[in-house]
Amino acid sequence: MREARTVIVGVFFTSFSSILVRLSAAPPVVIATYRLGFSVLILLPAFVGEMRREEGRVGPAVTLLCILSGFFLAFHFVTWFISLRHTSVAASTILVNIHPVLVVAGSVLILRERIAWKSLFFVALTIVGSGIIAMGDWGRGDGSLFGDLMALAGAFFMAGYILIGRSVRRRLALPLYTLLVYGSSTAFLLMLDLFTGTPLFPYSPREFVIFFLLAAVCTIGGHTLFNWALRYVEPVFISTAILGEPLFASLLALLIFGEVPGLNVPLGGALVLGGLFFFTRLREGAAR
Repeated sequence: MREARTVIVGVFFTSFSSILVRLSAAPPVVIATYRLGFSVLILLPAFVGEMRREEGRVGPAVTLLCILSGFFLAFHFVTWFISLRHTSVAASTILVNIHPVLVVAGSVLILRERIAWKSLFFVALTIVGSGIIAMGDWGRGDGSLFGDLMALAGAFFMAGYILIGRSVRRRLALPLYTLLVYGSSTAFLLMLDLFTGTPLFPYSPREFVIFFLLAAVCTIGGHTLFNWALRYVEPVFISTAILGEPLFASLLALLIFGEVPGLNVPLGGALVLGGLFFFTRLREGAAR
């Protein structure tokens, strides 16, 4: 169906995120700030007309949820970008993508949805796989374990972003939702820049090209397509499709950086991705 194909295209574009972040020499919070800021500037002219038609539907509760979603998105980017500075692209992208388990955990705890006992086996599989990746990096002294933990934090924030987005997108059209979330996310990142004393300039033209590509290709071509699809497909489908990102990103890292992760990463990654795949398939079957 059209929605499914759109999600796959979004996964393809999103897969370039880790590579572009690795190519940048700017601090992670600055990369995140410019990525979201450029996204807002690119989208604003195209969405301004549709925003006016939606203004009457934005109440205080919806606005607050969009701001909260922006908070989660901001810290997803910051924690994940920090992770990419300390661990391999493969380990980082695998661990940050365990958010389907966290999405369902949030659905059970917050939305009171039920989960089949069989699904718990695959949840355990993802946890064991994540543990293998982390334990393999334990004691290496190169910051890999810290990078793994930051990737897990990024997964937590991504899960919150998806859960809130699923709720809000049922009541709000894509243009206004996107700009409210990206705008509030940019505001949170600017405050974080100010709080940490991280300068927003000067940076070389090369850096600004990377910032722009992250916005145009990865955010608008990736996350914005996901936001559009949230109105038509379950979050679990998007989370399943995103499992292709670690595989593609790892291949790019091998070709561009010559990065070959330790044996613990493919071993643990196979358990994580396998567990996530069958877990989400079970959830999709239960939903049907």
